[in-house]
Amino acid sequence: MAIRVDGIESEDELRKAQAAAQAQGTSITNYNEWSEILSEFQKNGIESTGSYAGDKARMQEVQAAVEEYVAQLQQQEKIQQNTPDNKESEKVQKSSETDRNQEMKATVANATSSQIMADYMKYYHMLM
Repeated sequence: MAIRVDGIESEDELRKAQAAAQAQGTSITNYNEWSEILSEFQKNGIESTGSYAGDKARMQEVQAAVEEYVAQLQQQEKIQQNTPDNKESEKVQKSSETDRNQEMKATVANATSSQIMADYMKYYHMLM
């Protein structure tokens, strides 16, 4: 008795067919791969074609569509990265302004401390 593998539309049906095949001492060709495909179909709400060849072809179509979608998203990301936002340039401008203020403060502090040290040394020598 041959095991019927056409018309299998779910992972449960495939398991039952595999159990029947094993009871007869055979197994369903490509059982593991087909089981994975049916599992993915069930998770993502995709309808089975009822045959291994049809399900494999449908899975390849889905994968190609997903890859194309991901490529489009990546292309959009690159475009967005290459076009700086106004907010981004404002951040850079504020950062540059803050850096300039810090440099000016450091310069004033250095000059002041140098002046204080010079005055101290002058008064120290006058007292000695």
